[in-house]
Parts: sequence; C-alpha cells; structure tokens
Amino acid sequence: MSRWILPSLLVLVAGASPSYAQPGDPDLAKALALERAMQKIISQHEASIVCILVSRSDAYQEFGQGPDPNQPGKLGAFSLQALRGNGRYKKLSEDKQRTHWEQLLDFDHPGYVPRAFGSGVVIDAKGKVLTNYHVVQDATKIFVRLPGGQSSYADIYAADPRCDLAVLNLLNTDVLPLKAVPLGDADRMQRGQFILTLSNPFAAGFRDGQPSASWGILSNIRRKSFPHLKEEERIKPFHAYGTLLQTDARLNLGCSGGAMFNLSGEMVGLITSIAAIQGGETPGGFAVPVNAAMRRIIDVLKRGEEIDYGFLGVAFDPTSGNGSPGVILKSVSKGSPADAAKLMIGDVLIAVNGQSINDSDDVYTSVGIHLSGSKVSVRYRRKGIEHVTDVTLAKLYVPGKHIATTLGGRPYFRGLRVDYASLVVQQPGRPFAHIPAGVLVIDVQPGSAADKANVKIGDIITHINGISVPTPPAFHQSAGNGPLELTLFGIPNKLVLK
Repeated sequence: MSRWILPSLLVLVAGASPSYAQPGDPDLAKALALERAMQKIISQHEASIVCILVSRSDAYQEFGQGPDPNQPGKLGAFSLQALRGNGRYKKLSEDKQRTHWEQLLDFDHPGYVPRAFGSGVVIDAKGKVLTNYHVVQDATKIFVRLPGGQSSYADIYAADPRCDLAVLNLLNTDVLPLKAVPLGDADRMQRGQFILTLSNPFAAGFRDGQPSASWGILSNIRRKSFPHLKEEERIKPFHAYGTLLQTDARLNLGCSGGAMFNLSGEMVGLITSIAAIQGGETPGGFAVPVNAAMRRIIDVLKRGEEIDYGFLGVAFDPTSGNGSPGVILKSVSKGSPADAAKLMIGDVLIAVNGQSINDSDDVYTSVGIHLSGSKVSVRYRRKGIEHVTDVTLAKLYVPGKHIATTLGGRPYFRGLRVDYASLVVQQPGRPFAHIPAGVLVIDVQPGSAADKANVKIGDIITHINGISVPTPPAFHQSAGNGPLELTLFGIPNKLVLK
C-alpha cells in the first residue's frame, strides 16, 4: 500500500482530526483491519490472475505453426525446435535474421517484447481462463504467464463479441491443477463500497506472472462506454447499453481481463479498459459485472458453446421513454415470441423479469442477457391497464466472429444442423417477411443422409413425421430412429431422411 494512502485513510477514519492515531487507537485498528482484508484477498487470489500475451502476426502461418484454418480458436503451441527445422527458416542466411524471428515468435525468448497484452482470471482448475474478447480478438498465438513464472500456450475455447468475453484453454497440463476464483454477485454491490483489483497493467507481470493490486470504491453502476459504431447498428456490445461497473481505481491498458473483488474476496467484475483503447480519457476504470445473468453466459463459454442471446421480435417508438416508464411498441414481427405472446402495436412495455424499462436500451439488455429458449415475464400496459405474460425467447442474430469449440445444443443429426428460425428476419438479404414456425438448417455435411435427401442450407423444417418442430430442442426431441418425413416451409413435397 502506498505511503500516502494509510495517513489519508486514518484522517478519513478519524473524522479529519489533526492528531495522529496512536497504537491501541480504535480508529487505527479499523484502518489496519481494512489493510489486512485487502492483503488477504491478494494472497488468496493472486495465483489465479494471469498475464496474457497475444500475437496477431501472420509469420506463424508462414513458418508452419499458424492457427488451424478448419477449427477457429485452435491456435496451438509454439515450438522453437520446429521453427529451426522449418525450410524457410533454414534459408535465412544471417544469424541476425534468425534471432529476429525467434524473438518475434517465441514468447519465452529472453529478448521478447510484448506488443499486445492483457490479463485473465482462472475460472476452472482444469485450465480455463476468462478474459475479454477484445484482448484475444484476431489472435494467431496466445501465451499465458502464471504467477511463479509458470506458463502455457492457449487456445480460444469460446469467445463472443457482444458480451466481450472469451474463455481460453491452457495447453500445458504441467501447470494444472489451478485455483479458480469464487464468483460473487455484482447486483448486490452498491456505490461507495470498497473494491480491490488484481491485473497486469502494461504487461508488467509478463516475466514472473505476478499481478498488480489497486483499490478504490465502486463509483457507479450501469455505466456505458461509447464504441465507434454507426447509429444504424442496433446490435451493439453490452457495454454500449449501460451495463458496466465504474470504479475510481486507475485501470490502464493491460488490465483488461483482470479481476475486481469485493472485500469478501469474491470476484464481482471482469476489468475492461475498452474506454482507454478507444481513446477515452476516463477517471478510473470499468468492469463487466459478474452477476447471475453474466454467470449464465460464462457457463456457456466454459462449455465451449456459442451464446444464443434472447430475441423478442419487437421495435420501438423512438419518441417513447424519455425518462417516463415504458417504451411503446411500433411493430411486432409476425411469428416472433412477442407475437406468440399476443403483444400488439401500441402496447407499452414497462418491465422484463422485474427489470424496469425506460428506453429501448433497457429492452436490449433485459432481453438479450437471457438466452434463447428462456422464459421471461413481460409486463406491459394496454389502454391504461397493466398485464403480465410469459414469453419464450427465440434467438437474436449477432454479427461478428464467434468461436465455439463444441456444438452444444445444436449437434449434427444425420448430417444436418439446425438453429432458431428467428434468424431469417434479422440477417441482411433474407427473403422472409415473417418468422416461419420451424427450424433453420444452418449446415449440411456433404455425402450425409441429409445431403442425399436434398436438404439445403437455408431450408426451414416445420414438421418431422407430422409433428411441429418450432425450436431446435423440439427438433432433436422429435428426430428419432428410422426414416423421417420432413416438411419444409414453402416446399410442397416432403423429404425423406433415412
């Protein structure tokens, strides 16, 4: 703790008294108790905070150690021995050239200088590390340094641009097992509470892996950053809608992916320095809140799956809101979850799962933070009378590069994969004016049973053996053994899947 912090704290605790606290003074005891609490958090959790080094160089590919083109996120380790055995490397005539490439590509080289970096938090003892999406975006190689000097290359196990989260999988099993941090509930935090952060500003721990600590108070909640997006781009990252925690603790570049703790030692936020990356001059820093909704998203990423955000299927009157409760619905997509729940144009949406709605941003966060297939309670007002209805959400189309190692709830069945049909009215160039009651075919494996049955990407399957399949779970529940008769939207002839 810096020399100026403790005297300042003592003055604060003692009510700005000009006299110095003496041993045995109760005010000094309170200050020392706070100091010990912070030291305990550091000692308990610093082993779970890692320094992440990132390369976006195409040279790995040129020397035969690039990412797997068929498996997004599979970046692999780096082998100095394999580099020296590479034909192109052998053609380098000067030792200076060889040293240059070794320093550039080998993160463990004594002369390596970090160019892109961040922090990460261990969330699973088997080598899963949580960080920000923007830290590892477009990476061609990732290297993780743990406290104590241990290290490992890592693959991107799953990543999502909208929540700005990514989960890495460490490749060096010699560093296992690791200690995962306990996750708290940011929704229980209040402004003015003390917080402590552990991270690696400017990659300070890239040699020994030891994180740096900072502390302050929670300055505010539900803050937003302002990414460089066009006004017409509706699907913005969550931090643009006002979801972030704000603290007066100074958080610099490299802190992204670090942990924000409460005084109980629970992680309540994942630090993001996205505002600094975008050039914003901000007093203090921000963090993605770790609450019940975000824990659901983290769990999906830990399983290596793509995140399916909830979709309601409505548009809003831009003049509604303005501080008054609710937003007015100006359209309801036919076939959407809102349509199925009998919501109508002119209804005033006032709450989703108990969260008040004051503007359209509130709708995108309150709905989008839930996953597709989730049931949410919607409160609305029609002709002055309030109503409550349950809505089962479909899937929101989110542009950007997602990474998912596993197929999760959408595995292949006889060579085809399906997804929510709500995607067909959200993507550019789709010929649908409404959402068909079925599932969208998103992939067909060549030579498979589905391919032989002439199933095409973009088809909408509405029934299997006469049974309606409005969602992917319903499709897989109905897709049993034996020949299956598929009914496709807009196609009179049925297809037989053997």
